[in-house]
Amino acid sequence: MDEVFVDTAGWAVLFISTEPQHAQASELFRRWKRQRRRLVTTNYVLAELVSLFISPLRVPRPAQFRYVDAIKTAPYVEIVHVDPSLDAAAWALLKSRPDRDWSLVDATSFIVMQKRGIIEALTTDHHFEQAGFMRLLKP
Repeated sequence: MDEVFVDTAGWAVLFISTEPQHAQASELFRRWKRQRRRLVTTNYVLAELVSLFISPLRVPRPAQFRYVDAIKTAPYVEIVHVDPSLDAAAWALLKSRPDRDWSLVDATSFIVMQKRGIIEALTTDHHFEQAGFMRLLKP
């Protein structure tokens, strides 16, 4: 199945209409729904998204719940739960690349994408390009 990875920034841009790339992200999302593409994310991404909603975006709590519940219940979204094996692989990746400022969330995302053969990421984060993936939301 053709899959796209959705990073924290991708979800935020999709849900927050005042974000500069909201229209572009929304169009991609609508196209993927028509094409029945699977959107893949992780529980670490969702944890980071809630933190982003709290600060600096200051999204009201009821809206945070609506957005995350929409992700969790969408039939075309798969949430990969980071287990000890994936966590260890992500730490190993971080240690192997001390020249990069990748977060643990980034590293787990990269491992998931590598294992599943996903090359596209709905994100504004340039770290995905550093890791060899295609960042779909550029300034």
